[in-house]
Amino acid sequence: MIINLINYLIAVIFCVCYAYQFFYLLVPFFVRRRKRPETVMHNFAVLISARNEEAVIGQLLESIRAQTYPADRLTVFVCADNCTDRTAEVAAKAGAVVFERQDMRHIGKGYALAFLLRSIADYYEPECFDGYFVFDADNILEPDYIERMNETFSEGYNIVTGYRNSKNYADNWISAGYSLWFLRESQYLNRSRYLLGTSAAVSGTGFMFSRGIVEKNGGWNYFLLTEDIEFTVDSVISGEKIGYCEKAMLYDEQPTGFKQSVRQRLRWARGYIQVFCGYGGSLIRGIFSKNFLSCYDMTMAIMPAMVLSLASIAANVATLVLNLQDASVWQEVALSLAQSAANVYLTFILIGGVTLITEWKKIHAGALKKVLYLFTFPLFMLTYIPISVAALFVDVEWKPIVHSRSRTLAEIKRE
Repeated sequence: MIINLINYLIAVIFCVCYAYQFFYLLVPFFVRRRKRPETVMHNFAVLISARNEEAVIGQLLESIRAQTYPADRLTVFVCADNCTDRTAEVAAKAGAVVFERQDMRHIGKGYALAFLLRSIADYYEPECFDGYFVFDADNILEPDYIERMNETFSEGYNIVTGYRNSKNYADNWISAGYSLWFLRESQYLNRSRYLLGTSAAVSGTGFMFSRGIVEKNGGWNYFLLTEDIEFTVDSVISGEKIGYCEKAMLYDEQPTGFKQSVRQRLRWARGYIQVFCGYGGSLIRGIFSKNFLSCYDMTMAIMPAMVLSLASIAANVATLVLNLQDASVWQEVALSLAQSAANVYLTFILIGGVTLITEWKKIHAGALKKVLYLFTFPLFMLTYIPISVAALFVDVEWKPIVHSRSRTLAEIKRE
Protein backbone atom coordinates (compact mmCIF):
# COMPACT_ATOMS: atom_id res chain seq x y z
CA MET A 1 0.00 0.00 0.00
CA ILE A 2 1.23 3.51 -0.87
CA ILE A 3 0.88 4.79 2.72
CA ASN A 4 3.31 2.14 3.93
CA LEU A 5 5.83 3.37 1.38
CA ILE A 6 5.29 6.99 2.41
CA ASN A 7 5.75 6.17 6.11
CA TYR A 8 8.86 4.17 5.27
CA LEU A 9 10.36 7.02 3.23
CA ILE A 10 9.64 9.53 5.99
CA ALA A 11 11.33 7.21 8.50
CA VAL A 12 14.37 6.87 6.23
CA ILE A 13 14.63 10.65 5.76
CA PHE A 14 14.32 11.13 9.51
CA CYS A 15 17.13 8.64 10.16
CA VAL A 16 19.37 10.27 7.55
CA CYS A 17 18.76 13.75 8.99
CA TYR A 18 19.45 12.74 12.58
CA ALA A 19 22.03 9.96 12.21
CA TYR A 20 24.73 12.39 13.37
CA GLN A 21 23.04 12.61 16.79
CA PHE A 22 23.54 8.87 17.27
CA PHE A 23 27.20 9.49 16.42
CA TYR A 24 27.15 12.17 19.13
CA LEU A 25 26.19 9.46 21.64
CA LEU A 26 29.55 7.81 21.01
CA VAL A 27 31.76 10.90 20.94
CA PRO A 28 32.21 11.36 24.73
CA PHE A 29 33.49 7.79 25.03
CA PHE A 30 36.20 8.19 22.41
CA VAL A 31 37.18 11.86 22.14
CA ARG A 32 39.33 13.35 24.86
CA ARG A 33 38.83 16.80 26.31
CA ARG A 34 41.24 19.42 25.06
CA LYS A 35 43.90 20.78 27.40
CA ARG A 36 42.73 24.00 28.99
CA PRO A 37 44.83 27.17 28.75
CA GLU A 38 45.65 29.20 31.83
CA THR A 39 42.54 30.57 33.50
CA VAL A 40 42.08 34.34 33.60
CA MET A 41 40.01 35.95 36.33
CA HIS A 42 37.15 38.06 34.95
CA ASN A 43 34.57 40.44 36.34
CA PHE A 44 30.98 39.30 35.76
CA ALA A 45 27.49 40.75 35.94
CA VAL A 46 24.78 38.25 36.84
CA LEU A 47 21.46 38.91 35.06
CA ILE A 48 18.24 37.54 36.55
CA SER A 49 14.83 38.18 35.02
CA ALA A 50 12.12 37.52 37.60
CA ARG A 51 8.35 37.86 37.43
CA ASN A 52 6.59 37.14 40.73
CA GLU A 53 9.37 34.86 41.94
CA GLU A 54 9.49 35.74 45.63
CA ALA A 55 9.12 32.06 46.55
CA VAL A 56 12.34 30.93 44.86
CA ILE A 57 14.68 33.82 44.06
CA GLY A 58 16.14 33.88 47.58
CA GLN A 59 17.62 30.41 47.13
CA LEU A 60 19.25 31.37 43.82
CA LEU A 61 20.83 34.47 45.37
CA GLU A 62 22.02 32.39 48.31
CA SER A 63 23.70 29.92 45.94
CA ILE A 64 25.40 32.84 44.16
CA ARG A 65 26.71 34.19 47.48
CA ALA A 66 28.09 30.70 48.21
CA GLN A 67 30.19 30.61 45.01
CA THR A 68 33.89 29.78 45.24
CA TYR A 69 34.53 32.56 42.71
CA PRO A 70 35.70 35.84 44.30
CA ALA A 71 32.66 37.80 45.44
CA ASP A 72 34.26 41.13 44.53
CA ARG A 73 34.25 40.05 40.89
CA LEU A 74 30.49 39.40 40.82
CA THR A 75 27.64 41.93 40.71
CA VAL A 76 24.09 40.60 40.74
CA PHE A 77 21.34 42.44 38.88
CA VAL A 78 17.65 41.54 39.04
CA CYS A 79 14.91 42.76 36.72
CA ALA A 80 11.68 42.64 38.71
CA ASP A 81 9.57 42.28 35.58
CA ASN A 82 5.92 43.33 35.92
CA CYS A 83 5.89 41.98 39.46
CA THR A 84 2.92 42.18 41.79
CA ASP A 85 4.61 40.40 44.71
CA ARG A 86 7.70 40.96 46.89
CA THR A 87 10.31 39.80 44.34
CA ALA A 88 12.08 43.18 44.26
CA GLU A 89 12.14 43.44 48.05
CA VAL A 90 13.48 39.90 48.54
CA ALA A 91 16.19 40.42 45.91
CA ALA A 92 17.27 43.78 47.32
CA LYS A 93 17.52 42.37 50.85
CA ALA A 94 19.75 39.61 49.48
CA GLY A 95 22.15 42.21 48.10
CA ALA A 96 21.13 42.35 44.44
CA VAL A 97 20.88 45.55 42.43
CA VAL A 98 17.21 45.67 41.44
CA PHE A 99 15.63 47.42 38.48
CA GLU A 100 11.83 47.32 38.30
CA ARG A 101 10.12 47.14 34.92
CA GLN A 102 6.44 47.73 34.15
CA ASP A 103 5.55 47.11 30.51
CA MET A 104 2.60 44.85 29.68
CA ARG A 105 2.94 45.48 25.93
CA HIS A 106 6.37 43.92 25.58
CA ILE A 107 6.19 40.70 27.58
CA GLY A 108 8.85 38.01 27.74
CA LYS A 109 12.32 37.22 28.99
CA GLY A 110 13.97 38.77 25.95
CA TYR A 111 12.48 42.19 26.71
CA ALA A 112 13.45 41.89 30.38
CA LEU A 113 17.07 41.10 29.49
CA ALA A 114 17.24 44.01 27.05
CA PHE A 115 15.85 46.34 29.74
CA LEU A 116 18.33 45.03 32.31
CA LEU A 117 21.35 45.56 30.04
CA ARG A 118 20.19 49.08 29.17
CA SER A 119 19.68 49.88 32.87
CA ILE A 120 23.16 48.60 33.74
CA ALA A 121 24.66 50.72 30.95
CA ASP A 122 23.08 53.81 32.52
CA TYR A 123 25.02 53.33 35.76
CA TYR A 124 28.15 51.34 34.89
CA GLU A 125 30.93 51.74 32.36
CA PRO A 126 31.11 48.88 29.80
CA GLU A 127 34.61 47.99 31.03
CA CYS A 128 33.23 47.11 34.46
CA PHE A 129 32.18 43.66 33.24
CA ASP A 130 33.95 41.15 31.02
CA GLY A 131 30.93 38.90 30.78
CA TYR A 132 27.28 38.44 31.71
CA PHE A 133 25.61 35.38 33.24
CA VAL A 134 21.90 34.70 32.63
CA PHE A 135 19.86 32.76 35.20
CA ASP A 136 16.19 32.17 35.85
CA ALA A 137 14.92 32.95 39.34
CA ASP A 138 14.23 29.29 40.15
CA ASN A 139 17.82 28.18 39.48
CA ILE A 140 20.26 26.82 42.07
CA LEU A 141 24.02 26.70 41.38
CA GLU A 142 26.70 24.31 42.52
CA PRO A 143 29.29 26.28 44.55
CA ASP A 144 31.94 26.07 41.81
CA TYR A 145 29.57 26.92 38.94
CA ILE A 146 30.97 30.35 38.05
CA GLU A 147 34.55 29.22 38.67
CA ARG A 148 34.12 26.37 36.16
CA MET A 149 32.33 28.54 33.61
CA ASN A 150 35.16 31.06 33.84
CA GLU A 151 37.63 28.29 32.95
CA THR A 152 35.80 27.61 29.68
CA PHE A 153 35.35 31.34 29.06
CA SER A 154 39.14 31.65 29.40
CA GLU A 155 39.53 29.25 26.48
CA GLY A 156 38.38 32.05 24.20
CA TYR A 157 34.67 31.35 23.81
CA ASN A 158 32.44 34.42 23.73
CA ILE A 159 29.41 32.36 24.79
CA VAL A 160 29.40 29.43 27.22
CA THR A 161 26.60 27.20 28.49
CA GLY A 162 26.67 24.72 31.37
CA TYR A 163 25.23 21.44 32.62
CA ARG A 164 21.48 21.68 33.20
CA ASN A 165 20.22 19.44 35.99
CA SER A 166 16.83 19.36 37.74
CA LYS A 167 15.54 20.39 41.16
CA ASN A 168 12.53 18.09 40.95
CA TYR A 169 13.27 15.08 38.74
CA ALA A 170 11.37 12.77 41.09
CA ASP A 171 8.10 14.74 41.19
CA ASN A 172 6.33 12.90 38.36
CA TRP A 173 6.69 11.64 34.78
CA ILE A 174 6.38 15.17 33.37
CA SER A 175 9.19 16.74 35.41
CA ALA A 176 11.30 13.63 34.78
CA GLY A 177 10.63 13.84 31.04
CA TYR A 178 11.89 17.41 30.89
CA SER A 179 14.85 16.59 33.12
CA LEU A 180 16.08 13.57 31.19
CA TRP A 181 15.82 15.49 27.91
CA PHE A 182 17.90 18.39 29.28
CA LEU A 183 20.49 15.98 30.71
CA ARG A 184 20.74 14.31 27.31
CA GLU A 185 20.99 17.74 25.65
CA SER A 186 23.83 18.69 27.98
CA GLN A 187 25.92 15.53 27.79
CA TYR A 188 25.13 14.00 24.40
CA LEU A 189 24.59 17.09 22.31
CA ASN A 190 26.50 19.99 23.84
CA ARG A 191 29.40 17.99 25.25
CA SER A 192 29.86 16.14 21.96
CA ARG A 193 29.72 19.41 20.04
CA TYR A 194 32.34 20.89 22.35
CA LEU A 195 34.66 17.89 22.05
CA LEU A 196 34.38 17.98 18.25
CA GLY A 197 35.10 21.70 18.13
CA THR A 198 31.70 22.73 16.81
CA SER A 199 29.09 24.96 18.48
CA ALA A 200 26.97 24.03 21.48
CA ALA A 201 23.48 25.51 21.94
CA VAL A 202 22.04 27.71 24.66
CA SER A 203 19.02 26.15 26.35
CA GLY A 204 16.87 28.50 28.37
CA THR A 205 19.06 29.33 31.32
CA GLY A 206 22.54 28.91 32.76
CA PHE A 207 24.71 30.56 30.13
CA MET A 208 27.02 33.53 29.78
CA PHE A 209 28.23 35.84 27.04
CA SER A 210 31.10 38.28 26.77
CA ARG A 211 31.10 42.05 26.70
CA GLY A 212 32.17 41.71 23.08
CA ILE A 213 28.87 40.02 22.22
CA VAL A 214 26.93 42.87 23.82
CA GLU A 215 28.97 45.44 21.91
CA LYS A 216 28.70 43.57 18.61
CA ASN A 217 24.92 43.16 18.92
CA GLY A 218 24.24 46.54 20.47
CA GLY A 219 22.62 44.95 23.52
CA TRP A 220 20.13 42.11 23.63
CA ASN A 221 18.00 41.90 20.48
CA TYR A 222 16.22 38.56 20.80
CA PHE A 223 12.50 38.79 21.46
CA LEU A 224 10.90 35.74 19.83
CA LEU A 225 9.00 33.18 21.91
CA THR A 226 12.21 31.14 22.17
CA GLU A 227 14.77 33.87 22.68
CA ASP A 228 17.44 31.32 23.68
CA ILE A 229 17.17 29.46 20.36
CA GLU A 230 17.09 32.76 18.45
CA PHE A 231 20.26 33.88 20.26
CA THR A 232 21.95 30.54 19.52
CA VAL A 233 21.04 30.48 15.84
CA ASP A 234 22.00 34.11 15.23
CA SER A 235 25.33 33.54 17.00
CA VAL A 236 26.09 30.42 14.96
CA ILE A 237 25.22 32.19 11.70
CA SER A 238 27.61 35.02 12.61
CA GLY A 239 30.42 32.50 13.14
CA GLU A 240 30.44 32.22 16.94
CA LYS A 241 31.15 28.87 18.57
CA ILE A 242 29.30 28.38 21.84
CA GLY A 243 31.39 26.56 24.43
CA TYR A 244 30.15 23.96 26.90
CA CYS A 245 31.30 23.48 30.49
CA GLU A 246 30.41 20.02 31.77
CA LYS A 247 31.54 20.77 35.33
CA ALA A 248 29.34 23.86 35.74
CA MET A 249 26.13 22.37 37.13
CA LEU A 250 22.88 24.26 37.54
CA TYR A 251 19.52 23.00 38.81
CA ASP A 252 16.16 24.37 37.69
CA GLU A 253 12.53 23.55 38.36
CA GLN A 254 10.51 21.66 35.75
CA PRO A 255 6.73 21.85 35.34
CA THR A 256 4.71 19.04 36.89
CA GLY A 257 1.23 19.83 35.56
CA PHE A 258 0.31 18.58 32.09
CA LYS A 259 -1.67 21.72 31.22
CA GLN A 260 1.23 23.98 32.16
CA SER A 261 3.64 21.74 30.27
CA VAL A 262 1.51 21.87 27.12
CA ARG A 263 1.33 25.66 27.32
CA GLN A 264 5.10 25.93 27.68
CA ARG A 265 5.87 23.51 24.86
CA LEU A 266 3.31 25.19 22.59
CA ARG A 267 5.35 28.36 23.04
CA TRP A 268 8.55 26.47 22.25
CA ALA A 269 7.05 24.85 19.15
CA ARG A 270 5.76 28.19 17.83
CA GLY A 271 9.11 29.75 18.74
CA TYR A 272 10.96 27.19 16.61
CA ILE A 273 8.71 28.11 13.69
CA GLN A 274 9.43 31.80 14.27
CA VAL A 275 13.18 31.20 14.39
CA PHE A 276 13.15 29.11 11.24
CA CYS A 277 11.09 31.71 9.38
CA GLY A 278 13.49 34.45 10.45
CA TYR A 279 16.82 32.65 10.21
CA GLY A 280 16.21 29.46 8.20
CA GLY A 281 17.53 30.84 4.92
CA SER A 282 20.79 31.99 6.50
CA LEU A 283 21.18 28.68 8.33
CA ILE A 284 20.71 26.65 5.16
CA ARG A 285 23.19 28.84 3.29
CA GLY A 286 25.61 28.31 6.17
CA ILE A 287 25.50 24.56 5.57
CA PHE A 288 27.47 25.22 2.38
CA SER A 289 30.16 27.26 4.15
CA LYS A 290 33.10 26.49 6.44
CA ASN A 291 30.58 26.67 9.30
CA PHE A 292 28.59 23.81 7.78
CA LEU A 293 28.42 21.41 10.75
CA SER A 294 27.15 23.97 13.27
CA CYS A 295 24.60 25.35 10.78
CA TYR A 296 23.40 21.86 9.82
CA ASP A 297 23.13 20.90 13.50
CA MET A 298 21.07 23.98 14.38
CA THR A 299 18.86 23.51 11.32
CA MET A 300 18.06 19.96 12.40
CA ALA A 301 17.40 21.17 15.94
CA ILE A 302 14.67 23.64 15.03
CA MET A 303 12.66 22.29 12.13
CA PRO A 304 12.92 18.91 10.25
CA ALA A 305 11.51 16.71 13.03
CA MET A 306 8.37 18.85 13.15
CA VAL A 307 8.03 18.93 9.35
CA LEU A 308 8.49 15.19 8.97
CA SER A 309 6.04 14.42 11.77
CA LEU A 310 3.42 16.72 10.26
CA ALA A 311 3.99 15.17 6.80
CA SER A 312 3.41 11.70 8.22
CA ILE A 313 0.23 12.79 10.01
CA ALA A 314 -1.10 14.51 6.88
CA ALA A 315 -0.40 11.49 4.67
CA ASN A 316 -2.05 9.04 7.06
CA VAL A 317 -5.10 11.24 7.67
CA ALA A 318 -5.54 11.78 3.91
CA THR A 319 -5.37 8.02 3.32
CA LEU A 320 -8.08 7.42 5.91
CA VAL A 321 -10.33 10.17 4.55
CA LEU A 322 -10.03 8.82 0.99
CA ASN A 323 -10.89 5.31 2.17
CA LEU A 324 -13.59 5.91 4.75
CA GLN A 325 -15.50 2.74 3.87
CA ASP A 326 -12.52 0.42 3.50
CA ALA A 327 -11.85 -1.31 6.82
CA SER A 328 -8.72 -3.01 5.46
CA VAL A 329 -7.12 0.37 4.74
CA TRP A 330 -7.88 1.57 8.26
CA GLN A 331 -6.34 -1.60 9.63
CA GLU A 332 -3.25 -1.15 7.46
CA VAL A 333 -2.82 2.46 8.52
CA ALA A 334 -3.28 1.58 12.18
CA LEU A 335 -0.64 -1.14 11.91
CA SER A 336 1.78 1.21 10.14
CA LEU A 337 1.31 3.93 12.76
CA ALA A 338 1.72 1.40 15.58
CA GLN A 339 5.02 0.25 14.08
CA SER A 340 6.21 3.84 13.73
CA ALA A 341 5.24 4.64 17.32
CA ALA A 342 7.03 1.51 18.55
CA ASN A 343 10.20 2.52 16.67
CA VAL A 344 10.06 6.02 18.13
CA TYR A 345 9.45 4.61 21.61
CA LEU A 346 12.46 2.30 21.37
CA THR A 347 14.64 5.09 20.01
CA PHE A 348 13.87 7.30 22.99
CA ILE A 349 14.42 4.36 25.35
CA LEU A 350 17.90 4.02 23.85
CA ILE A 351 18.66 7.74 24.09
CA GLY A 352 17.18 8.06 27.57
CA GLY A 353 18.77 4.81 28.75
CA VAL A 354 22.30 5.86 27.78
CA THR A 355 21.76 9.21 29.49
CA LEU A 356 20.28 7.61 32.61
CA ILE A 357 23.16 5.14 32.99
CA THR A 358 25.97 7.65 32.56
CA GLU A 359 24.31 10.43 34.61
CA TRP A 360 22.83 8.12 37.26
CA LYS A 361 24.69 9.63 40.22
CA LYS A 362 23.86 13.18 39.17
CA ILE A 363 20.11 12.53 39.07
CA HIS A 364 18.60 13.23 42.48
CA ALA A 365 15.77 10.71 42.71
CA GLY A 366 15.22 7.22 44.08
CA ALA A 367 16.40 4.28 41.96
CA LEU A 368 12.87 3.01 41.36
CA LYS A 369 11.69 6.37 40.02
CA LYS A 370 14.76 6.71 37.82
CA VAL A 371 13.97 3.39 36.15
CA LEU A 372 10.20 3.93 36.01
CA TYR A 373 10.49 7.36 34.41
CA LEU A 374 12.82 6.00 31.74
CA PHE A 375 9.84 4.09 30.35
CA THR A 376 7.53 7.12 30.52
CA PHE A 377 10.16 9.35 28.88
CA PRO A 378 9.22 8.30 25.30
CA LEU A 379 5.55 8.98 26.07
CA PHE A 380 6.45 12.48 27.23
CA MET A 381 8.40 13.07 24.02
CA LEU A 382 5.59 11.70 21.84
CA THR A 383 3.23 14.33 23.24
CA TYR A 384 5.30 16.85 21.28
CA ILE A 385 3.64 15.63 18.07
CA PRO A 386 0.10 16.93 18.78
CA ILE A 387 1.63 20.01 20.44
CA SER A 388 3.61 20.76 17.26
CA VAL A 389 0.45 20.43 15.17
CA ALA A 390 -1.49 22.72 17.51
CA ALA A 391 1.32 25.31 17.39
CA LEU A 392 0.49 25.91 13.72
CA PHE A 393 -3.07 26.95 14.48
CA VAL A 394 -3.34 28.05 18.12
CA ASP A 395 -2.65 31.65 19.12
CA VAL A 396 0.45 31.42 21.32
CA GLU A 397 1.76 34.15 23.60
CA TRP A 398 4.43 34.30 26.28
CA LYS A 399 3.13 33.45 29.75
CA PRO A 400 5.22 33.00 32.89
CA ILE A 401 5.75 29.53 34.35
CA VAL A 402 4.88 29.39 38.03
CA HIS A 403 7.81 28.30 40.22
CA SER A 404 7.07 27.22 43.77
CA ARG A 405 9.75 24.67 44.74
CA SER A 406 11.84 26.61 47.23
CA ARG A 407 14.72 24.19 47.81
CA THR A 408 18.31 24.59 48.87
CA LEU A 409 21.14 22.66 47.23
CA ALA A 410 21.34 20.37 50.27
CA GLU A 411 17.61 19.60 50.05
CA ILE A 412 17.91 18.76 46.34
CA LYS A 413 20.74 16.32 46.99
CA ARG A 414 18.91 14.64 49.87
CA GLU A 415 16.30 13.49 47.33
